Amino acid sequence: MTTRSENIDIAVDGARLAGTVLAPGSTIPGVLFVHGWGGCQERDLGRAQQIAALGCICLTFDMRGHVRTESLRQSVTREQNLADVVAAYDQLRMQPHIDPDSILVVGASYGGYLASILTSLRPVKWLALRVPALYRDANWDEPKRSLPREELDAYRSRVLEAEDNRALRACRDFAGDVLIVESGHDHLVPHPAIVSYRNAFGRSHSVTYRIIDEADHALSSTDCQRAYTSMLLGWTTEMVFGARAGGAPGQAPPRSP
Repeated sequence: MTTRSENIDIAVDGARLAGTVLAPGSTIPGVLFVHGWGGCQERDLGRAQQIAALGCICLTFDMRGHVRTESLRQSVTREQNLADVVAAYDQLRMQPHIDPDSILVVGASYGGYLASILTSLRPVKWLALRVPALYRDANWDEPKRSLPREELDAYRSRVLEAEDNRALRACRDFAGDVLIVESGHDHLVPHPAIVSYRNAFGRSHSVTYRIIDEADHALSSTDCQRAYTSMLLGWTTEMVFGARAGGAPGQAPPRSP
């Protein structure tokens, strides 16, 4: 199936974020990709094209502090980046032919953390998290770049209760379907952080967990990139076609935009 792409601007807090909408001829579900810290939408475009070919409308975008707005890298906060994600979600939901009850959000690392919080603010049916990061709730309005690396490493090295973290609390309340992908050689998001996320999804319709044994945090090797793409595409196919067949896995709790 062929796809069409359209470059768009996303307005948020007086800034304009660069985004790309990819869509096939006829679609129902919407898919939002949220990149990690230091990443960009370019890394998601290939996977977005493949998922769009399933019959979905996909939106990739660059958060503030990245690519066109890289000059903000030193000052951008988690609050601002969460606002970016919400603005991108709302932009996707306004696309013609989108089913507002069939939104998939795909987040990696920092983007997985923000995507998790998004589920407490907007309706999300499916949530795919690759190496989702964790951050303390404190210092929310401080520049993300200023958060001490040593404290983050220590925080992520122990299993946390859902009550201890905003992202995990959102995961605890999420009622849809979840994919969690871990890297076997991850020096930034260690296994206990993944366990914290897995444990938090107690109310979800389903939780699928996969590990890429040889992968590092950034999926540096081509083989690991291919493995993740295969996992994401296979799971998304199952979710989308299951819903179209009437199985409709996991309905997220309603959230008011």
